[in-house]
Amino acid sequence: MQFGRYFEEFEVGAVYKHWPGKTVTEYDDHLFCLLTMNHHPLHLDAHYAGETTDFGKNVVVGNYIYSLLLGMSVPDVSGKAIANLEVESLKHVKPTFHGDTIYGETEVLDKTPSKSKDDRGVVYVETRGYKQDGTIVCVFRRKVMVPKRSYGEARGGEQPGRPVPHE
Repeated sequence: MQFGRYFEEFEVGAVYKHWPGKTVTEYDDHLFCLLTMNHHPLHLDAHYAGETTDFGKNVVVGNYIYSLLLGMSVPDVSGKAIANLEVESLKHVKPTFHGDTIYGETEVLDKTPSKSKDDRGVVYVETRGYKQDGTIVCVFRRKVMVPKRSYGEARGGEQPGRPVPHE
């Protein structure tokens, strides 16, 4: 199974549909909030969210959804990346709630060979995340430096650093 792509394998206009989706649980949301010290009651306090917000229930913290989508895209987009260079934009379009299932897809917007090193290039992509009913919840654009095939072959091919088993 392929993990990531070399620069030559990206085509402008291609759309990679990430699989599988992920159902967001209350535990996921609360753990992410606590790990990142985001203690906003909209995310952690069901009574507060139910009594004082327009949503009437907890909203999943947006940066968890972004992180989830970024992770979902790794096998298709950045699994061979040399570096994540930039997140150009990040939009939280609609709220996500406990129990929603998130799916993602990434479109290749552009690709540019490196001007300083001939063994790599920069791929510009847009990732869209949506819920089980198709509602878009998060969109972000980023630039990723990815190797050309020659870079990978010089460093061990598809699974660089993998040891050979022996007794």
